[in-house]
Amino acid sequence: MSISGRMARLSTLLLGMCYLLPTQAADWSATEAQLQYGRLDNPFAGGATDTTILTLQHASGWKYGDNFFFVDFINDGVRDGFNDTDVYAEWYASFSLGKITRCDLSFGPVKDFGLVAGFNYSADANVEKFLPGIRIAWAMPGEAFLNTDITGFQDIGYGDGAPKEGDSYMIDFNGAFPFSIGNQDFSIEGHIEYIHNRTSEFGDVKSWVLAQPQFRWDLGKALFRSPKQLFIGIEYQYWRNKLGNEIDESAVQALVVWRF
Repeated sequence: MSISGRMARLSTLLLGMCYLLPTQAADWSATEAQLQYGRLDNPFAGGATDTTILTLQHASGWKYGDNFFFVDFINDGVRDGFNDTDVYAEWYASFSLGKITRCDLSFGPVKDFGLVAGFNYSADANVEKFLPGIRIAWAMPGEAFLNTDITGFQDIGYGDGAPKEGDSYMIDFNGAFPFSIGNQDFSIEGHIEYIHNRTSEFGDVKSWVLAQPQFRWDLGKALFRSPKQLFIGIEYQYWRNKLGNEIDESAVQALVVWRF
């Protein structure tokens, strides 16, 4: 599929997501542009190349839950059929059972339970995944949060692309932990996912573990007296059995974040 075709497909998908989002005004909202640069592995051809990733990321909360999506624009500068001006996107909507029922469902370390539905899309591979499941929200201090999502991992791909895969499941821990040292503000945020093995027409796809923690320093506050707007830091990516292959990746990427 051409780049214009990928963008048209992605635009259609995102427009469809917008129709599914609640129409009520958001209680809170955060939108970011992220620039990452690092040396990432090609799990199919082997080797590693310098890769640039530009990400648009959005999170917001409303009366009964929250929404999260990101779109990655990826280019490794090598025409090898992998990460060649690729587009990758994920979207998740969650619904708080505590908010919907107006009942306090918290106990011990648990803050709330919810339902979650996710959608993953890869342009290069022509892959679409649907991820229905449940969410456990954990009690955290201050502005920190931690969720555990347990979902299905169902292939709903279209047309020609990667071989269709059997159903599997995902367990994902996602959160953010802001903290301060002196008058400097930092945060550690990101996710760790486990996706179980599944089958395809070309053989088994191995289970993988993907961890992508970010360490951020609030540069806007430190230098420009404009907190929570400009951040710099690193993202560490650990990927065991990257994309189901026997390649284990460990990479540090430079990170710049602009929050609108």
